Amino acid sequence: MTKAELVELIHDRVGCSRKAAVDAVEAVFAIIRDGLRRGEKVKVSGFGSFAVNHKRARRGRNPQTGAAIIIDSRVVLSFKPSQALKDRVDGGE
Repeated sequence: MTKAELVELIHDRVGCSRKAAVDAVEAVFAIIRDGLRRGEKVKVSGFGSFAVNHKRARRGRNPQTGAAIIIDSRVVLSFKPSQALKDRVDGGE
């Protein structure tokens, strides 16, 4: 599903204008993005949580040559679905 499709679904279900639906979607994404930038965990009840994790540098191997390399430290985004979401997806509700 794309952002445009999400906007269209909100427009249809809520009955608001497309402009209001676009503004709502953009506002929600901006709030989530800003919270993650500050290093906060963003929990959406009944849906799941987004978190920023820091991975330290580590040794790895080049799969083509087998040579040892250092993989730099990095920041990764993770999403953990809530149990309610897992149950709905699994149960088909």
